[in-house]
Order: sequence, then structure tokens, then C-alpha cells
Amino acid sequence: MVEAVSSISCSICLDLLKDPVTIPCGHSYCMGCIKACLDQEDDKGIYSCPQCRQTFIPRPVLNRNTMFSELVENLKKTRLQAAPPDHYYAGPGDVECDSCTGRKLKAVKSCLVCLASFCEAHLQPHYESPAFKKHKLVQASKQLQEKICSHHDKLLEVYCCTDQQCICYLCMLDEHKGHDTVSAAAERTEKQRQFGEKYLESQKRIGEREKKIQELRQTVDTLKHSAQAAVEDSERIFTELICYIKKRRSELKKVIRAQEKTEVSRAEGLLEQLEQQVAELRRRDVELKQLSHTEDHIHFLQSFQSLCASHGSEVLPSITVYPHISFEHVKKSVSELKDQIQDVCKKEVDRISGEVQIGPPAEAKTREDFLTYSCQLTLDPNTANQILCLSEGNRKVTRSDKVQSYPDHPDRFTSINQVLCREHLSGVCYWEVEWSGGGVGVVVSYKEISRKGTGDECWFGHNDQSWMLFCSTSSGGFYHNNTSTDIHVPCSSRVGVYLDHRAGTLSFYSVSDTMTLLHRVQTTFTQPLYSGFWVNGTSVKILTPIQ
Repeated sequence: MVEAVSSISCSICLDLLKDPVTIPCGHSYCMGCIKACLDQEDDKGIYSCPQCRQTFIPRPVLNRNTMFSELVENLKKTRLQAAPPDHYYAGPGDVECDSCTGRKLKAVKSCLVCLASFCEAHLQPHYESPAFKKHKLVQASKQLQEKICSHHDKLLEVYCCTDQQCICYLCMLDEHKGHDTVSAAAERTEKQRQFGEKYLESQKRIGEREKKIQELRQTVDTLKHSAQAAVEDSERIFTELICYIKKRRSELKKVIRAQEKTEVSRAEGLLEQLEQQVAELRRRDVELKQLSHTEDHIHFLQSFQSLCASHGSEVLPSITVYPHISFEHVKKSVSELKDQIQDVCKKEVDRISGEVQIGPPAEAKTREDFLTYSCQLTLDPNTANQILCLSEGNRKVTRSDKVQSYPDHPDRFTSINQVLCREHLSGVCYWEVEWSGGGVGVVVSYKEISRKGTGDECWFGHNDQSWMLFCSTSSGGFYHNNTSTDIHVPCSSRVGVYLDHRAGTLSFYSVSDTMTLLHRVQTTFTQPLYSGFWVNGTSVKILTPIQ
């Protein structure tokens, strides 16, 4: 029964449908309720369903729904005769019927006049008796007391715009006398309109963040796949390199062993020959000693001559001997090769690590540090104001008294002495400029900055599209969004600009023997940036720093 009541209730007034009508999207309402809603949208000319928000043009025709009308009439004649199922009884968190005795049923409506809540059975008098016709029924609520004025015990039906609170009619004659008041329904209508705007704004913000979440998830997936591919390729390349080194090690080992074998073989051959000669000499030496002791003069003379002749004919072998053969030079060369490979590996791995660095780079301190991020910039002739003359390969700009014959171009600054560079800046960049004359504005800007006219939307530093450091011989300042900051540090004729787009850091330096910080900005850059200049009676040149 409760489900039946819920299905034929008006979602606007929360009561049973009165003169039920159905609009084109299929939702049904009381004739009076939906008519009031559509009346409020007459000025827009576009009508919408309060439930599904489907829009209609022109205003939908309201036709009576005979089926719902019969259901409502039958329901009013019906009473709950049998004991209700258990799920009709009130449980923890449910609103209880104030009229039930014993075990209480769930309340389906609350009455703001009776200040009580009723189940389906006890609610019937409110539908049938004329005495309850003007009672206001709402969705069953435990907070009925909050709808009653604590001072007068009357229903809160009025909204005080002055004090921004709900009051009763007696309050209007008392402490809120003379205040700007409207009916609660009228204020609800206004707040409902504001709610719609806030809701759409909230939905937009949700959509933007969901899109950003999707982009970040895609970025994470891309990073993971890219990192995995880099790891696998690195493993493969290092494995190949290790295999190559092992192969070269084996080849060198074979060369050393072959040389060792050759030299040892030669030495062993010489050793064997010398040992044979020593043995022969020792044998003859024994014969000579024996001959020296013989008493037979004839035998001595005959043997001596032959022994002496044989001894004198033998000479030392002519084989060359290398007593200092050593492989120290090989050891030294291999050690030097190891040092060279280690140096190359460290240098290259450090370089590669710097290229894949995701976090912010180490803070530059010396000019040499900054120069590692040097970028090449050239001025874009299509952006230059017609009294600016470009030269030196579009790396120098000078204000001229003569109008330059530049062709029309939508990117050109028509009324202000300004120019931008061609190259966009989106990573970590550093560049230096040199200026002379009265003064110069050193700038970074979004590409979308306005180009036509003399309004703030075109001037560097006078809008949220650009950031400008102004330098002159007597003063300096920083400008952004029409707000200026004085710079009390003297500015040299050479200015260095350091940009870390991802970290949102923009720094200007006075470059001489040392790097002197002039101004630093910490913000969030939402687009690529372009370097540029505001030129006033001066010349500016983009330098090519040499590391």
C-alpha cells in the first residue's frame, strides 16, 4: 500500500496526485503544481520537467491522466484492513507514526499544521476530511520542531531577507518589524534559481576535475609503459654491452696466453740446448782432468790435441734471450681502459638521468648552472609594432623614428611598442638579453594576449596574460595584472631570465661577475609562454650565451 501511495504521489508537493496530468517525458504531477512550475519559466520560453530536466519547446499541453485519477480515488476508499507486513513497521532511523498505539508503523507524511507524522492509515483523514484540506503535508520528517518558531510556537512561513532567517508571521510584527520579508515559498523559488546556477557550476567543476583525473590517469599509464620500455631496453643494451666486454676480455686473455706460450716455448728450447752444452762441457772437463794426471807422455800429447780442438769449435748458441719479458704494459692498458669506461658511463648516465628527470631540476646557483638550460630565441616579425626595427637575424630590436613596411598580420601589436619571439617556452629555459638606452621591458607572455589597441589587455604586465620586468638606468620594477612591485637592486645592462614552466617559477637576474636576483615569481602557468620586449627609446639584443 505504501509503495502504491508513493508511486502516485506528486514529486512537487509530495501529496497524492490532485487532478493528475502527464507531461511529454512521462512524469505525472498535480495540475496546479506543474502549472505553477511552468509559469515560472514563461520568461525563458524553454520549459523543463522538475524530475528528469528534459526540456520542451513550446510549453507542453497539460492533459488529465484518467488512469492515475481512478487509482487515487480507489486508494482514498481503501483502508488497511489486515495487519501490515513487518517492513511497514518503524525501525531504527525511521519516522514513527504519532497516532499508532502499540507497535508503531512507519510514517509516510508529516503535517506542518498538526506537527505530527502519520502512517498511511492515519493519514487518510487529511485526504478525505475538509477540516484538513488546508493542512500542509511534507515528506515524513523527524525535524518538525525545526519548522516551528521557538518564540511563538507558530509555523515558520516567512523569510526575513534582512536577517537571512526563517520567521513566523508574529515575528514580522515583533523583532523583525520593518524588515524586508517575503514568503518562504517565494524565497525558495529565488534560492532554487540560485541553486540551479550553483548546481550547474558544481557540475562543470566536477566535469573539469573528472577530465583532469582521466588525463592524469592516462599520463600515469603512459609514464608506466614508457618507463617499463626504457627499463627493458636499458637491460637489453647493458646486457649486450656486458657480453661485448666479456668477449673482448676473452679475446685479450687468448692473446696473452698465446704470447706466453710462444715466449715460454722459445725459452724452454734455449734452456734445453744450453743444458746439453753444459753437460758436454762437464764431460770434457772430466776428461781433461783425467788426462792431466796421466804419466804416459805419448797418450797425453795425442789426447790433448784432440780434446782442445773439439772444445774450441763449440760456440754459445745465437738464440736471443729476453730476461725481462713482462706483461705490465698490458695490465696498465687494461686499467686505463677501465677508468675510461667508468668515466664515460658516469658522464652519460648522469646526462641520461637529467633528461628523464620528472621532478624540478636542482636549483641553479652559478651562471654556469643557468647556462646548462640555455635556449635559442628569435624575434617574430609578424608581432613587431611598425616602429620597431629588427636586425641581426631577428635577434635585435630597436625603436625607430621611421615606420617599417611590415605587412598586415593578426599577430602584430598595432599601437604599442612591443614584440614577441617565435619559440614557445614550456620546460626549463634560460636566456640573456642586453639592452641600452632609456628603458626596456623584459617579458614572458601567453600567446593569447590582445594585439589591437592601447587598452590594458594589450600592454605587457597590465593583464593576467603577461609578466614584465622593467629596467632603466634610474629605476626598476615588476608588473603583472596591472600591479607593480618596485625593485631596489640595481639592474645591469645584461639581464638573465630563468623559467621552470612546470614548477611555475620565473626569475630575473642582473648578470655581471655574479648572478644577482632582481625578482622571482611563483605561480601556475596554464599555457606555453613566449619571450618578448616592450621597447622605449632603446635597443634590446637576445644574446647567445657560451658555456
